[in-house]
Amino acid sequence: MARHSKLLFIVGLILLATSLLANLLFLSKDHQLFNNSSHINSAPYFDEEFVEGDESQKKRIAKIDLFGVIAQEIPGQIGSSMVDDLILQIRQAADDDSVSAILLHIDSPGGEVTASDNLYHELTLIRETKPVIVYLDSVAASGGYYTAMGGSHIVAHELCITGSIGVIMQSLNYEGLSKILGLSTLTFKSGALKDLLNPARPASEAEKKLVQEMIAETFERFSSIVTAERDFPDQKLPSEVADGRIVSGKRALELNLVDATGYLADAITDAREIAKLPADAPVIRYSAPFHFSRLLRFLGQKQDTSTKVQVSLVPESFHLQAGKLYYLSTHLFFRR
Repeated sequence: MARHSKLLFIVGLILLATSLLANLLFLSKDHQLFNNSSHINSAPYFDEEFVEGDESQKKRIAKIDLFGVIAQEIPGQIGSSMVDDLILQIRQAADDDSVSAILLHIDSPGGEVTASDNLYHELTLIRETKPVIVYLDSVAASGGYYTAMGGSHIVAHELCITGSIGVIMQSLNYEGLSKILGLSTLTFKSGALKDLLNPARPASEAEKKLVQEMIAETFERFSSIVTAERDFPDQKLPSEVADGRIVSGKRALELNLVDATGYLADAITDAREIAKLPADAPVIRYSAPFHFSRLLRFLGQKQDTSTKVQVSLVPESFHLQAGKLYYLSTHLFFRR
């Protein structure tokens, strides 16, 4: 019995040492990735997967996938978030002389304001030297469409849900429930607006005015980028989309929100033509290399053994946070 316990103890020490070593390597790699804020090192950090075309050709197209909600809180596979992963892929393609064009494949309802803007900004830097073709798939709304504005050429599926040019902020108020339960909140604050959107009380008119002004300022940023990138007359959004509504890809083409409609294959063809590549130029995509620390992270997650069936259109790690601004089309979210 003592021998068995000793063996378990040794195995535990080995696993602990392995975990510590893997995490140190992971942190070291993260530090190298973000040590230079303007450019990553020339060595690739994502593996390459062949998608289609003649693999023997030297000039290629890099396909980057933006799928799901755009949010810093969603973990990344190499970077600290999915946004960091996308930026690293964009920069990797930019640094690769064999990559002649980037194809950004978007299937996203949008997400955080700053995250969407960061991706847009990265694309505008790249398109100065390499064309960025954007393909809007099932959904490319709000922040997804905002990100697409960084592209050189935008192709949308005719049935794609896009548009939703607007800003949203939500807050939960449980004042009524508190009264039923006999609960009260005691708040000490340095200024009248310090506890803005306090869920335990109604919002004052001054608070509503302040929040609405922030919404208007953020919307102005979104709309000004769209009007400039799409070259709308008088720098004004068409009335059909200025109210935040969603539109189909077909309607988006009529409104000059996109350059063409078609399938992913059509976007790839356009990318080859714009980059002046042969019709069979290879297309590659990036995938995260195996890293032992990711395996340990997965094994450390709590596994749900229940038999319930759950349907969700957004990552379980993502939740709309009260008081946070989003470029997000909420038509895809179930109300719970």
